[in-house]
Order: sequence, then structure tokens, then C-alpha cells
Amino acid sequence: MQKLKNANLYRSELIPVSGKLVERYNQCLRTLGFKATALKSFNIDAIGWSPEIAEEKGLTHYLNHGDANLHGIIISPLQKSKPIYAAFHTFDKEMMQQIFKTYEAKIQDITRNTAICIDFDQGIDTFYNPLDVLKYNSITIRFKLVGNLDKAQEEQLKLVKLFYDADNFINENIHNKLLKSAKQYGDLRHRKLHLDPIFFKTNSFFTKAFGGVYLLRDFISPILIFENHTAYKEAIKDSVHEVLMYHISQPELIAKLKDHLILDINLKEDVNTARYNRIKHYYFQKYIIQPEHPIKDILSNTVLFKRYLNTLDLATIKKINAVEIYLEHLKTSDKPKAEDFIDLSFYFALHRPHSSLNVQHQDLIWRLLVSVAPQDVLFLYWYNRDVFYEYYKTYNESLKDWVIEVITKKVYLKQ
Repeated sequence: MQKLKNANLYRSELIPVSGKLVERYNQCLRTLGFKATALKSFNIDAIGWSPEIAEEKGLTHYLNHGDANLHGIIISPLQKSKPIYAAFHTFDKEMMQQIFKTYEAKIQDITRNTAICIDFDQGIDTFYNPLDVLKYNSITIRFKLVGNLDKAQEEQLKLVKLFYDADNFINENIHNKLLKSAKQYGDLRHRKLHLDPIFFKTNSFFTKAFGGVYLLRDFISPILIFENHTAYKEAIKDSVHEVLMYHISQPELIAKLKDHLILDINLKEDVNTARYNRIKHYYFQKYIIQPEHPIKDILSNTVLFKRYLNTLDLATIKKINAVEIYLEHLKTSDKPKAEDFIDLSFYFALHRPHSSLNVQHQDLIWRLLVSVAPQDVLFLYWYNRDVFYEYYKTYNESLKDWVIEVITKKVYLKQ
């Protein structure tokens, strides 16, 4: 992954944590019921997740108590503008944005000398079956300050009020209590330390629970799409809920999403786009065997591209140029089916979210599409980074160079 790191494409926006912040972080871990880390320094993202601690614990989602109970940690206001690198739900980023939008000033004040523990409570103690994800509706975001600083403030304010009452200003016992509180916590009188719960409404989303599930709402009927076969087989036993269910590998899924006006495709327009070229070039490179030139050069140079294309057998050339061949048939034939000409992985990758969808739904559908057909390396990096990294590990060094160039230099970027 070093090439990605050098190009600032691999967890490049983490916040370093060391010194006193480590102890505050550990206090939050213990407060939330987790074991403290033995690391003396590490990095965190917007929600407080650390790749180093995840590796230490051998558990990616170490801030979860099961799939149904997610937590977060804020120890710095700098977390506001950072990504979430191991999100459990696609709405995790929105929840953190809402937290900082609501309490930015208070977070800056509180994190001067303590940390904030976050409980994302959706009212479910544990998941029993895959259909439980339908219960995700309203999430209550609750906060707890390390060391109960907000409670200490309440006590200090009571002491101050008592100090000014009658002749208590000469009461040495009250003096001592005030001094003790001030020495331990500082002057808390004007601090903004109280954080009321925030209520977050979910819509369509993806969750990593049950091996990965998409829940699409606000359509003709709810749609559940499973990435895990076992969870899917368990879910389809349900006879109570009015919901459509698919496994992500089922070819009929794409047709159903088109029927629901969730997906769209226009090959006549798409064939002239940079996105089409990205997908075609990536699809083509899989058929290049023992090249005399680096893959990056073959994919970036038109002459070399044609040279290697023409070394392939005719059936393979037809696969790579299937879209163009199909469009030619459209001129003379009576509505031929695209699926009869184009490899499904290629064809599915050319779909896009329907233009009628809002931005949040479009982002979710892009994530679904690049998971169904991971042929567009740029959109895979944008919308499903975990899968991108897994594929990237399998690439040869020259293909890695091409992929990095596509992402960083905006090659083939115009849509």
C-alpha cells in the first residue's frame, strides 16, 4: 500500500494522538466498556476510530458492542473535517457532521481538557435476524464526558450559589470545597459542557451488519440487498414483512432497480464519456497476458492499446468492443438486447443512479453499483474504499501505477 500512501490515497487524513490525549482516549474506551489500548501513540478519524488500535485488538470495529451498538470518541475539534475510514453504516459520516454542526463551539471548549464518549442508540440491544435492519429508523445520539466534567460543573455552580447565599462567604468549609473543585477542574462557571441528545433520522443506507446489507427506502416497496449468502438465505424465510429481497450477485437485481427508476443507462451517451473509457480500459487489461510493455503504458497509449487489442482472439475483441458492436446492431436490428452482446460485469458497470434520485440516494446507489460490478477504479475508490483496497492488493505494480494516475491526475475524469 506504500504507493497509495505516497500519493495520499490511503488514510492520509488521520489525526495523530499522543501524550495526554492517549489517556483521555483510554478513559473513553473504559467508559464505553472497552479495554484500553497499550499503544503510546496512534491516529484517529472523525468518529474516533484508529487503524493501529484495530490492528492491536485484531478487530476492525472495536468501537462496536455487536453489530447493533456503535460508539464514537471525540478528543479533538480537528475531527470535524476528517473522513471516517471504517464506517459501519453509510450514514455514520452524516451523524458526525450533525454532531459538529450542532455542538462545534461546545466541542472546542470541552476537548480543551477532556474527551467526549458517544453512544449511537437506535433502540436495539442486539440483532436477532437480518430483517432487524428494517428497525433502523431514528437514532438517538447521546454523550458522556470523561471524568463527568459536566457533573462537576453542576456541583461547582451549586457551591458558588451557596457561597453567595447569606453569610456563607465566610464559611471555610465552602471555601475549601470551592478551592478543591477549582484545583481539580479549573473554573467551570462559564464553560459550555452540557450536550443534549441529538436525534438522527435514517433513510436508505448500507450497514456492515449481517455481512453487509443495503436498505432502500422511499420506493414502491422497501428493498433489501444482501452481500452475504447466509444472511440472504435466512432473510428470505421471512413471511411477515412486505419487502423485496435480493442477493447482490443476482442478475435480476439490476433489472428490478431499473423498473423502480433507481438505475438508468444510456449506452449511446455513455460510450462517449471518460467513465466508459475507464471501465473499458480496466476490463481490457484483464485479457493482456505476458505483455512486453508496462500495463500502465498500454492503457495510456492509444497505439499500444490497439496493438495489444489486436493480439487477442476475435471472441475476446468482441467482448471488449461489445458496446460499440451493440450500438451498430441498433441501427439495423429491431431492438436487440444489450445483455446478448455485452458481458454482464461490463454492462452492469455502465449503469448509473437515476437522475430523479436525491444526492444521498445517488451516493448510496453508486456504492451499490461499484460493489455489483467493480470495473470503474475511480468510482470504486470514491464510493467503496474497503473493496478498492482489497482489489488494489491484487494488482501488478504497473496496473497500480495506472490506477493511481487515474485517481490523482484526474485521467478519464470527465463524465
